[in-house]
Amino acid sequence: MPLADAQNELVIRYRTLMERLRTAEQRFDRPQGSVSLIAVSKTYPAADIRIIADEGQRDFGENQLQDAMGKIPALKDLGCTWHFIGPIQSNKCRDIAHHFDWIHSVDRLKIARRISELRPAGANPLNILLQVNLQNESTKSGACPNEITDLANSVEKLPNICLRGLMMIPSPEKDFERQRAVFAELRELKEVVNRDQKINMDCLSMGMTDDLEAAVAEGATHVRIGTAIFGPRKQRQSHPA
Repeated sequence: MPLADAQNELVIRYRTLMERLRTAEQRFDRPQGSVSLIAVSKTYPAADIRIIADEGQRDFGENQLQDAMGKIPALKDLGCTWHFIGPIQSNKCRDIAHHFDWIHSVDRLKIARRISELRPAGANPLNILLQVNLQNESTKSGACPNEITDLANSVEKLPNICLRGLMMIPSPEKDFERQRAVFAELRELKEVVNRDQKINMDCLSMGMTDDLEAAVAEGATHVRIGTAIFGPRKQRQSHPA
C-alpha cells in the first residue's frame, strides 16, 4: 500500500473510533469528553504515532518497554502522555518510573514501592492504577479482588506516586450485557475500596476495541484501544529488515 494511502487509512480509522467513543458517551449519558482514549501503539512505529498525534491524540499506551524506549525520546516534541499498560518486572521499574506518566498494571506492593523509590526527584507524581484479575484467570496478571483493599491502602501512602484507580483486562465476551456485568464489578469494587479506606480513586481503565461501549456504560474513564486505530498488531522482527 502506498505510504499516503496507509496514512489516510490510519486517520480514517482514528476518526471513526473517536466518533464511536463520543457516540457511546452520549448514549450512556456520560459528559462529552469524559472518557479518555489511550491509543495503544505497541508494535507500531513512531511515524504512525505522529500521524495520530496530528489529529489531536496525546495519550498513548505501551506494554513492551523496549519498544517504548525507542519511541518516547523520538516523540518528545509532541508532548505526549505515556501510559504503561503491560506486566511489570522489577528490573524494568527504573525506566518505567523515569519515562511514563501513568502505570495501569501495578498488582504488587513490591512493584509500587520500587516505582515510588525510583521516580526522579522533582518529577510529578506518577499516576498509578491497580490491575485486578477479576475473573481469576491464570494467564493474566493482576491482584485478586480480595487483595485490592489492603493493596490500595498501602499504595496510597507511598510518596512520588498518586493512586488513581483500578484496571482490568476481561476475558473475551461477545454478549453486551455480560460485558457490562464484568465492568460493573470493577466499578463497584472501586466504590467499596474508596468508601472503606477513605480513598478517592477516580479512574477506571477498562474497555478495548470489542467492548468499548460496555465499558463506557459502566463508568470507564480510560479505554485502551489498539486494533481499531492501528489495525492488526504487527509482528516484531527478530532480525534487521
